[in-house]
Amino acid sequence: MAEKIVKHEDEYTLDGSVDRRGRPAIRSKSGSWTAGTLLLVNQGLATLAFFGVGVNLVLFLTRVMGQDNASAANNVSKWTGTVYLFSLVGAFLSDSYWGRYKTCAIFQLIFLIGLASLSLSSYLFLVKPSGCGDASTPCGSHSGLHVSLFYVSIYLIALGNGGYQPTIATFGSDQFDEDHPEESHSKVAFFSYFYLALNLGSLFSNTFLGYYEDKGVWALGFWASTGSAALALILFLLGTPFYRHFTPKGNPFSRFCQVLFAASKNWNIRLPSNHAHFYELRGTDLADNGGRKILHTHGFKFLDRAAVITTEGKETLMSMEEEESNRNPWRLCSVTQVEEVKCILRLLPIWLCTILYSVVFTQMTSLFVEQGAAMKTTIAGFHVPPASMSSFDILSVASFIFIYRRIIDPSVARFRKSGGLTELERMGIGLVIAVAAMVSAGGVEQLRLRHAREDCPSCVDSSSVSIFWQVPQYVLIGASEVFMYVGQLEFFNGQAPDGLKSFGSALSMTSISLGNYVSSLIVTIVMKVSTSDDMPGWIPRNLNKGHLDRFYYLLAALTAADLALYIVCAKWYKYTRFEDRIGSGKNSNHDLQIKQQL
Repeated sequence: MAEKIVKHEDEYTLDGSVDRRGRPAIRSKSGSWTAGTLLLVNQGLATLAFFGVGVNLVLFLTRVMGQDNASAANNVSKWTGTVYLFSLVGAFLSDSYWGRYKTCAIFQLIFLIGLASLSLSSYLFLVKPSGCGDASTPCGSHSGLHVSLFYVSIYLIALGNGGYQPTIATFGSDQFDEDHPEESHSKVAFFSYFYLALNLGSLFSNTFLGYYEDKGVWALGFWASTGSAALALILFLLGTPFYRHFTPKGNPFSRFCQVLFAASKNWNIRLPSNHAHFYELRGTDLADNGGRKILHTHGFKFLDRAAVITTEGKETLMSMEEEESNRNPWRLCSVTQVEEVKCILRLLPIWLCTILYSVVFTQMTSLFVEQGAAMKTTIAGFHVPPASMSSFDILSVASFIFIYRRIIDPSVARFRKSGGLTELERMGIGLVIAVAAMVSAGGVEQLRLRHAREDCPSCVDSSSVSIFWQVPQYVLIGASEVFMYVGQLEFFNGQAPDGLKSFGSALSMTSISLGNYVSSLIVTIVMKVSTSDDMPGWIPRNLNKGHLDRFYYLLAALTAADLALYIVCAKWYKYTRFEDRIGSGKNSNHDLQIKQQL
């Protein structure tokens, strides 16, 4: 009988995941790399579809919709910010009500509808007369209905992609059992390959689709994006029988408010020295929201008052032991519920430190391109589009993912007892490399300026310095992404409470969004301070008359200061500790299922 029990236990996952019918997931028939690979391909195709629209949206607005440069840039910024705002919507619905599978499916469908609408309206109404929309032939005017249809389409794309992105990353990691020794390593590797899939998808969009759209073949480019999104959704649905799921944990905001209210209500209560006086659900290995219990930590002691069992609380506890529904959660919260709030509060300083890194990252799609345009872009008679230099960033990401996983991490693990690099250490390394990238960009700009002022001081783009001098700064940015963004995905997903996993992934996206806004703010301040009667500022229209190198060095200095602050926050941070499940890490629901089958 005992041998039979072990055999059955080995067949089930240990982390509490279930199949699509709500039964305990069987390891050999669900999840792992079968489902994970499908989701990686899905991510690559969806990213291809999204950047097929986003990479040249500013050109579409100017050439097809007839907007001026300032209005087009402003509209693209609003649209991009909305994408990341919708990521919080998708994360909330995923964690609270719909679950990750349903959220991914619904938002991918919205994404597909938006792309199909944009493709159809471009083909029928917008790109008219035929052949317009390239660099030399602007399109005609459009009716209010056509313009409205265009904006509805692109914001459906923003809603669909924004709601899908943080959820698919978390859903992919759900396919690996973190309580199983082999699958736990695969779970960590998944985030690296997920980021690689994202970059490979954008590589195709930035090259092939971007090339045809720049030539004015807009409808074809949009239809290609639509086809890619449709294929991504089909593959996602085909994997339905193989996925593992976690049930949504309910609205986290009400749980947070309960902790704050209960702690405020008990503000004059003296905290006990014995943790046994803190309330926690008993008789099960699960917390009151169905997730794992979180062990008590020191810090934010004010919040601990929400879990103190007072005289009134003891009466509540007695009745709760008879019937959990009698407990008033606005007067007495569990330790896990309190620790959920502490966990988010501890994550916020780390998250804030990643925003300045995103400022550095965004230069790759803005000032790096402008810098490249002012360099020698013709090599052996072939024109190198400045924006295409981002391909070196993508190749760097692909290379460093394998270098890190195959060389750096095993080497570090071999030389120290604590194992490989932690997520916090990797994010710190990412900041160090980001500083080096800005120093490299500043050095290249100094070289470009020296030659440009010797060759033709009044010219805008005359320079004998090849654009390929930019390769090191793109490579360094790619390397920093592997350490920062991949580590960030793993860190926020792993440290977030069970009911907020998608929210953890959404934090990574919102840091990129805020990085764009902070970058614009820094540029505005720099131009205001550096502009005078005899000086057009550091970043003028004619870069030969400015000092873009100083701006890069300023970002390097700011990132170095951010690194120092990050080190302080990382040393202060306390990792979330989850309680081991009953039965050496096995979920009691699984044990019950096994006993019933026996």
